[in-house]
Amino acid sequence: MREWSDSRLSWLALKMIPNLGNITYKHLVERFGDPASVFKAKLNSLLEVEGLRVETAKRILDSAWEGNPQDELMAIEKSGIRLITMSDSSYPKDLREIHDPPPLLYLRGNDIPSDRTIVAVVGSRNPSHYGVKVTEEICQALAQRNISVVSGMAKGIDSAAHRGCLRGRGFTIAVLGSGMDIIYPESNTNLFNHIAEKGSILTEFPLGTPPEAWNFPTRNRIISGLSKGVVVVEASKRSGSLITASLALDQGREVLAVPGSIESFKSTGTHLLIKQGARLVENADDIVQELGLNDHSPEQAAIDTKRALPFMEEDEKMIYDLLSDYPLHIDHITLHSKMDSAKVASLLTRLELKGIIMQLPGKMFVIS
Repeated sequence: MREWSDSRLSWLALKMIPNLGNITYKHLVERFGDPASVFKAKLNSLLEVEGLRVETAKRILDSAWEGNPQDELMAIEKSGIRLITMSDSSYPKDLREIHDPPPLLYLRGNDIPSDRTIVAVVGSRNPSHYGVKVTEEICQALAQRNISVVSGMAKGIDSAAHRGCLRGRGFTIAVLGSGMDIIYPESNTNLFNHIAEKGSILTEFPLGTPPEAWNFPTRNRIISGLSKGVVVVEASKRSGSLITASLALDQGREVLAVPGSIESFKSTGTHLLIKQGARLVENADDIVQELGLNDHSPEQAAIDTKRALPFMEEDEKMIYDLLSDYPLHIDHITLHSKMDSAKVASLLTRLELKGIIMQLPGKMFVIS
């Protein structure tokens, strides 16, 4: 009979049994108390567990796992990663309650605070300037309300969500679709390190797992499972973010969506969610209200107040008022301002120097 020197080894070993899914793993632990006891069970007792196939039960009896649990644990510790099991007090409570919680979590950074509300923010990997700006503003405001933000550290909206939360000095959680030792995308290495310092990075995938496409829907159930609600920003009808929204509904979470331009393909998915009953979100207050969280104090209201604009001459103000979060071409601005093009170009330059607008490629302008 095998004795385990470290309980984490038994959790790893059971996870390394081929064809043993998370739901059956959960049933085994519920039936026998812990993985070490599972390995001591008789075949007949194992086969009483719902969903466990004969071949898999025999592999458990034979300790026929893929790889070496001891080597995996040594690699985890050498990498400065912590292994969190469902029996640990630091395992997130809301995640433990979903239908198919991961038995193990690889964690880098800080424990997820048990007293924090967590909101998921996800969206397009190729967002517009508007999508990035709105995401960063909302997540910064959530952080200032002591609400944590979870996302997937992908390019685009996910990265903007993490950045906004960090900017608000909040706690952000990145859930990876790869092993902890593989940063994807590589361009997010600095963001990865910043999150590890100020927040948490989680994955259920073993070290060395590449960011294969099929890992991300699996990853998404953790994002929604950690949260009280999922906010979707800029997603097409075939976006993976809508998978996250669907998983959230299955888990009893709220789904919220930020509206976009009716002319943007990136807004078709979010508008579909709104048509189907998702709460329309314009700011952090909408999220706080929808999730039934405590409203912010008068002091917080001061934080939320839009930054004061610098003084503008009348013609500067006229140009500024034509702009928004959506990019406008200089020709459009000139047409609607009824000024000559040289003057409009001069006014736009002055507004840029004041830091209240910015120019995008193609002579497009937005409020900064």
